[in-house]
Amino acid sequence: MIAGLLLAAGGGRRLGGRPKALLAYRGRPLVENAVRVLREAGCGPVHVVLGASAAEVRERADLTGCTVVDNPDWAEGMGSSLRVGLASLAGTGAAAALVSLVDQPGIGPAAVARVREAYRSPASLVAAAYDGERGHPVLFGAERWADIAATATGDKGARVHLVRHAGELVLVECSDVAEAFDIDTPPDLARLL
Repeated sequence: MIAGLLLAAGGGRRLGGRPKALLAYRGRPLVENAVRVLREAGCGPVHVVLGASAAEVRERADLTGCTVVDNPDWAEGMGSSLRVGLASLAGTGAAAALVSLVDQPGIGPAAVARVREAYRSPASLVAAAYDGERGHPVLFGAERWADIAATATGDKGARVHLVRHAGELVLVECSDVAEAFDIDTPPDLARLL
């Protein structure tokens, strides 16, 4: 069982404080697209970590069937959301967590499925690559969760673990099926159209 873990807590500071989960994408909140992508790629269960405007996201977005968890420390950065998300998966029986970010709508089910299919064991460490460069989504076998949680701080997320274990990391090329752009600044909003 490969769980989908969606990090959707960001406050969109560079977007004027517009929470990324609520950005409009194809007429619905962006978080719904990210959940759909995880499901269509075969991930389950799907856990969603919210932070900024969590109550509004719960009210406006259809997250039916997801386990939704709040990160009260979301402003500290992605590391805190990753820790909260991995903790929410404890006891679920998931062999791995496939972690995706809410603000990357150019990454669809085909890329996520490729990363998921590279799972081999609870020690798996896999990341999508774009022209040979590591990107998202990433897959962490359950044996890695404790170390990742211990080193995930600020906006670094799992970077410390990935650097320490670079020799074990399997890169899965996805540039032919996805575009790894982020929605971070007002000019990026045009990519949602």
